[in-house]
Amino acid sequence: MCASISRARRIFLTGFSGTGKSSVASLVAKDLGWTAVDTDDEIEAEAGKPVARVFAEDGEPRFRDMEAQAIARAATMDGVVVATGGGAVLSEANRRAMATGVVVCLEALPETILRRLREAPEPVSERPLLTGLDPLAKIITLKSSRAALYALADATVHTDTLSLEDVTREVVRAWRASGERGVWRDEERFRLPDPQAFSDAACVVRAASGSYPVFVGWGALAELGARMRALELEGRALVVSDESVLSAHGEAALSSLRAAGYEAEAFAFPAGEASKSLTTVETVYDWLVMQRAERRDTIVAFGGGVVGDLAGFVAATYLRGMPFVQAPTSLLAMVDASIGGKVAVDHREGKNLVGAFYHPKMVLQDTSLLATLPASVLREGFAEIVKHGFIRDGEMLDELESEAGALLSLDPDATTRLVRRNVWIKADVVSKDERDTGLRAILNYGHTVGHAIEAATGYGRVLHGEAIAVGMMAAVEIGERLGLTPPLVRERQRRLLERYGLPVRMPGVDADAVLGAIALDKKVAGKDVRWVLLRDVSEPVVRAGVPLDLVREVVAALVG
Repeated sequence: MCASISRARRIFLTGFSGTGKSSVASLVAKDLGWTAVDTDDEIEAEAGKPVARVFAEDGEPRFRDMEAQAIARAATMDGVVVATGGGAVLSEANRRAMATGVVVCLEALPETILRRLREAPEPVSERPLLTGLDPLAKIITLKSSRAALYALADATVHTDTLSLEDVTREVVRAWRASGERGVWRDEERFRLPDPQAFSDAACVVRAASGSYPVFVGWGALAELGARMRALELEGRALVVSDESVLSAHGEAALSSLRAAGYEAEAFAFPAGEASKSLTTVETVYDWLVMQRAERRDTIVAFGGGVVGDLAGFVAATYLRGMPFVQAPTSLLAMVDASIGGKVAVDHREGKNLVGAFYHPKMVLQDTSLLATLPASVLREGFAEIVKHGFIRDGEMLDELESEAGALLSLDPDATTRLVRRNVWIKADVVSKDERDTGLRAILNYGHTVGHAIEAATGYGRVLHGEAIAVGMMAAVEIGERLGLTPPLVRERQRRLLERYGLPVRMPGVDADAVLGAIALDKKVAGKDVRWVLLRDVSEPVVRAGVPLDLVREVVAALVG
């Protein structure tokens, strides 16, 4: 049990300029009956001049000294809500001082920040970020350099679509929650039982609702039961799989579990996307009832993305939540679906429309199982890897180009190294944006048209990765026609997808059906589709307002 700690009576707001820290601090202070402190106001009062002049006349080091003094003073006060400067997190001393309270980061997309700064009443001369030829690029670069430090906050509120009142409520909720679990970050909710149990993990996903390790290794399936024991998962191990995976690898999984002392049983449903439905969920519920499953038992999702999504949804909903473990067997599931806590099933009107955010207790990936996949199923996994490269990791694109032979032939070292790299990319993004309200949106690159193709073809006729590959080509084509994406980026993406055996067009699909499915996409906000596009490699942007005629032309060219 964690120690009994009284709720901290100070809140520090961090985040980039333009996220609303000063305004929200005043509103939160009013709500709690506290005092609002703005470190910029404190500096201006002491210096007798605006912050812009402190920077210009005294230099940034002097400004940072004064900022540190203001934060140190606030850390000794009770009943305060402190709005800090965007760069305050750069100082370790500041971070230590802020750790005496609850730290809440206000987040926003670069485009939102630029719009807010332009609309602010201060003159442009007092907004250095707005100077120069490309202020958006300046914001993206500076914000990215601080992202890891902003992510250290106890809670993050994504403000893009929220009113000041909504943000205020979220900050107060985060503060109240801190009192329920103590202000320290290593309490029960985030504790992993034995540090040695996850010291060799590829990464640890750290989200607001829990933390869990991801293990990646050639032959790792033999460690499944021992890894679960090390994480103190008790009860029985109830394996949910599909018929293909269970017949090929079920005995190895069950043997590992039983060797670790688990009573283990398995259930399999027909393989394929068509099984990812509420009807199949009900059959799994029936099996769990027959097994007299209890909350202390663990569901093991053993299979590809369909199995992981469906078994995770079952775990999230049966008995109002059971622990579960992801043991993905496909490349697509390893680098994408098994990490991040999104679980769902399809509805006839759209993919993944019925689901939840529910994290596993552990993810274990045996890369040797990839050698048993059909060639088409292996290839589709590379679509998500190429996607990760274009939105987040340009250096990985170089490796995909130079090591294609080794990767396509599943060289053990090269394959495991690539999977580990992609696991880290996905985990890094979802750890910073658990609920898909900001940064995580970039993972949807290619998915707007990709999911629509799957829906238009009735799920199952087209592999997910194949649809995403064509969706990525649609996104890069839209970006180029908008004058956003350089033609060289489009060509590089096309060559990589073709090198890994993925389609760049899909003739014969009903374009009108694809457009209809796009309108039902989960990423629609206010009836306007939010498109993930590329400004360049590793520079994704989220855009609404893309002309429908342009979308229709691009879709018709790719699938008509």
